[in-house]
Amino acid sequence: MSNSAAALGIKRERQFVPADFTMSNWAGIEPFYNELLDRPITNLETLKQWLRDRSELDSVIGEEYRWRYINMTRDTRDLETTEKLQFFYKEIDPKLNTINFQLNKKLVGVTFLNELDPSQYFIYLRNVQKQIDLYREENLPLFKELKLKEREYAAISGNMEIEYQGSTLTLQQANKYLKNPDRNVREEVYRKIGECRAAQQQKLEDLFDELLKMRHQVALNAGFENYRDYKFAAMGRFDYTPADCTDFHNSVAEVVAPVVGKLIEKRKQKLGVDQLKPWDLDVDTDGKQALKPYEDGTDLTNKTIDVLDSVDGYFAECLGNMKERGFLDLDSRSGKAPGGYNMTLPETGSAFIFMNSAGTDRDVKTMVHEAGHAVHSFLSHQQELIYFRQYPSEVAELASMSMELFTMPHWSIFYADSEELKQSQKLQLEGIIKVLPWIAIIDKFQHWLYTNPGHTQQERRENWLAIYREFNANDPTDWGGLEENLAHLWHKQLHLFEVPFYYIEYGMAQLGAVAMWRQMLQHGQQAIENYKAALTLGYTRSIGEIYSTAGVEFRFDKDYISELVSFLQGEYYKYDN
Repeated sequence: MSNSAAALGIKRERQFVPADFTMSNWAGIEPFYNELLDRPITNLETLKQWLRDRSELDSVIGEEYRWRYINMTRDTRDLETTEKLQFFYKEIDPKLNTINFQLNKKLVGVTFLNELDPSQYFIYLRNVQKQIDLYREENLPLFKELKLKEREYAAISGNMEIEYQGSTLTLQQANKYLKNPDRNVREEVYRKIGECRAAQQQKLEDLFDELLKMRHQVALNAGFENYRDYKFAAMGRFDYTPADCTDFHNSVAEVVAPVVGKLIEKRKQKLGVDQLKPWDLDVDTDGKQALKPYEDGTDLTNKTIDVLDSVDGYFAECLGNMKERGFLDLDSRSGKAPGGYNMTLPETGSAFIFMNSAGTDRDVKTMVHEAGHAVHSFLSHQQELIYFRQYPSEVAELASMSMELFTMPHWSIFYADSEELKQSQKLQLEGIIKVLPWIAIIDKFQHWLYTNPGHTQQERRENWLAIYREFNANDPTDWGGLEENLAHLWHKQLHLFEVPFYYIEYGMAQLGAVAMWRQMLQHGQQAIENYKAALTLGYTRSIGEIYSTAGVEFRFDKDYISELVSFLQGEYYKYDN
């Protein structure tokens, strides 16, 4: 490891907010924002100090919010943590929206704003202007309602469980059995999972209707025809358009979907089944038992640190820092929210990883993925202002997905057996190929959802199935008798409920990550140095410039997708023999 441990996760000494300040209510916060609002800005130095103080205050409040969110997801049944998060949504967030609008107006009104270095401030000021343009007071109560309503998905999903062989299992734990060589076991567990989801099916459909209605009203209030167009503006998508997303959908359907169809057809042949069913899609085709790469969350952590250290000592230092601080919650358990995430802690300068590990190979990939996000959190913390560290998802996912591939040669730390290692690596590459159509399906579905406001649940069902089948025309999987499972398969995608339109980034970044891996195979350590240099930029450059610093292109056209998928196939077949 390097000697940089002491530089990791350094909490900047407060200069504006008192060291002993803790957030309890708006009355305690408001004086700090009012001081910024009333403070004269007379020259460049007072402007920079104003920005530093505002950044510090936003970091303090932002970290408090993040801890409230973390604590809620760690135990969705804990009423106290839920109430604290809801209090923030109801009482703090709406007021923050209002006063931040006023502060943004004050900032853009500074007559000498152009004296700020554009190479550092252009992206931030562009985003500030967009926030001003989108601000509507009538949307504030809607934002509050939306955040509360979106959290209902976690509460519903976090309590989904099945009973199997005398044990109560979360769905994450149950998914392990879908890799069991015994087909009867797989089918039984799959059906139990399906029954569990079906019991919540109508509740989730009705919840989604409510979310759609509120989101559409937000768009109308802001002067947009639909929520899709509003959200593109709100997410600061300056580097591509909905039309570019449509090109991505079409390219993936044309280039990648047929490749996936052949992989699944080969799976059917190797399994020797007349009908390939959904419970046959995760099992090893050679009849091997599901991989068991670690014992528990502690073992997963320690092995991941060793893997990261094999790539770059700094990466290991980052995760080691988080381990020492207790900033990891990895094991799946009852009442825990679904999914996984890395949460940047803007004042502390560290990060928190949350996931639902259950002893599977997929968990290893999730862990190194989230570790990539964590490394990004640490590297970007070198930027002075919080606003320079609020990078877009297209960059965040490049960090995480590249880390998956960078670490792949070192997974022998999880798999001492060379055949198991090869099996895991093969699954990784196969997963990348297969996930691209799924990403395109989810994103195309979202475009339909929000450009067709007022649609019925039946219309939503029909269009979901039509889009799914468009990308799976060559997929031999038989859904006979399981039509309801297929019709509501999208319910498992958290992003649709909680973070709308945050999904296409995975596809764009996945292409970038494959290009990063190709660069590493060609140029070794230089690719790692390029990666670190790009992540250190935070969001002080455009997405294209950040990708270029990393040594890759920000592209998702048909030719580029074909080029990268061809490379990926060549690497995949090295493991598939």
